[in-house]
Amino acid sequence: MRTAIGIDLGGTHATAATIREDGSVERKDEVDIDDRSFEVVVGALVQLMRRALDRADGANLAGIGVGSPGNIDPHSGDVLQSQNFLWEDVPFGKRLREAFDVPIFVANDARCATLAEFTYGAGRNTKNFALLTLGTGIGGGIILDGEMLIGNRAGAGEFGHHQIRATDGFVCGCGKRGCFEAQASATGLVRHARALEPHYRGSSLLDGDERSVSRNIVRAVQAGDPHAAAAWEAYTADLASGLANIISFVNPEVIAIGGGVSNAGDFLLDAVRDRVEQLNVTVPHGTTKLLAARLGNDAGAIGAATFAFRGDRAA
Repeated sequence: MRTAIGIDLGGTHATAATIREDGSVERKDEVDIDDRSFEVVVGALVQLMRRALDRADGANLAGIGVGSPGNIDPHSGDVLQSQNFLWEDVPFGKRLREAFDVPIFVANDARCATLAEFTYGAGRNTKNFALLTLGTGIGGGIILDGEMLIGNRAGAGEFGHHQIRATDGFVCGCGKRGCFEAQASATGLVRHARALEPHYRGSSLLDGDERSVSRNIVRAVQAGDPHAAAAWEAYTADLASGLANIISFVNPEVIAIGGGVSNAGDFLLDAVRDRVEQLNVTVPHGTTKLLAARLGNDAGAIGAATFAFRGDRAA
C-alpha cells in the first residue's frame, strides 16, 4: 500500500504524519512555530519534512502534501495572502520543492481537512459535501459533484466571512460587522457570553484561561447555568443562520462540523438542527444532514497526504 507524508501547518506548530492510502495514520512528528516569518517557517518545515522522509518507505511514497493557512496559488503552491502569518506573495511551494526531489503538493489547510473528511470521514460516499470547522475562526471547504471547489482565485469555501448580522453583530477580525466567524466560532461563543455578562452579575462563567472558556461554557449550559444558557441560545441561533445560508449556497448532502466547539457532539447538533430546518426555504427539509466531523485533529495532515495520493496540485 502506498504512503504519503501530510504536513499540517498551524499558527503555533506544524505536524508531519505518515499516512497510508486507506487514511490511517502511521506516525506523527511535530515542531513548534515560534517565529512566523517566512524564512524561519520554511526552515522549520524543511527540517520536519526531512525527519519524516528518513522514516518513510521511499519505494511506496506518493509524495508530500502540505496544508498551509491562506490563499494558495493552485498551480505553484505559493501563498498569495495569509492573514495568520502576515505573508503576501511568498514562494512557498517553490522553496519547498527546491529542497526535495519528491513530489510536493501544497493546498489550503481547510481544503485539506475538507478533502480528508470527504474521502475518509463524515463525507464518505457523498458527492456534494461541506466541512465547517468551528475554532478561533471558521474554516471549511466545499465538494461539488465529487470535486473540490477552488474558485476563481482559490478563495472558494471561506464561509467565515459572509455576514449574518451586518447591523448589530460583533466586529470581526477582518473589519466587517457580524461575520459568521465573529458570531459562531468558538471565539463568538465567548463573545456572546461576554455581551450578556452585565445581566448576570456575580457570574464566574468567564473566569479562567481564555482558551478554555468556550469549553467551560458548554459544560455550564449542560449543568443549567443561566448565563451560559443565554449565551448558548444566542450562539446557536447565529450558527443555525449561517448553516442555513450554506445550504442555500451549496445544497450539499452533508455538512460536517468540526473544530473545538464540535466536541460538544450531539448536544451542539441537536441545538441547531430544528433551527436550520426552519430557516431553510430553498430545498425540501431533511435534504442536508448535519453530522459531526470524524477525523479530529488529524484531518489536516490526512487531507494534505490525500492531495499527494491524487497527484493534484489544486488547492
